[in-house]
Amino acid sequence: MQRQTLGKGDPLTVAKIAAIQAAKRTAELIPLCHPLPIEHVNVRFVLEPAMHTVQIVCETTTTAKTGVEMEAFVAVSVAA
Repeated sequence: MQRQTLGKGDPLTVAKIAAIQAAKRTAELIPLCHPLPIEHVNVRFVLEPAMHTVQIVCETTTTAKTGVEMEAFVAVSVAA
């Protein structure tokens, strides 16, 4: 079992909250992006101890007439 604690708290929870906030504020972070009504953001981490890696997966949804791939990219970047 992987422990998710450090002296100052759980880093994965902090990264998840940062990712969700980043997805919602993508228009403020990326030039020429317009704000979208984000309906759902799901961030999860896949720990791969044998390879010493963490896979970060973000899923975003909206009913707007455009995609939300930039919001997912920004969320993963900020989580990392």
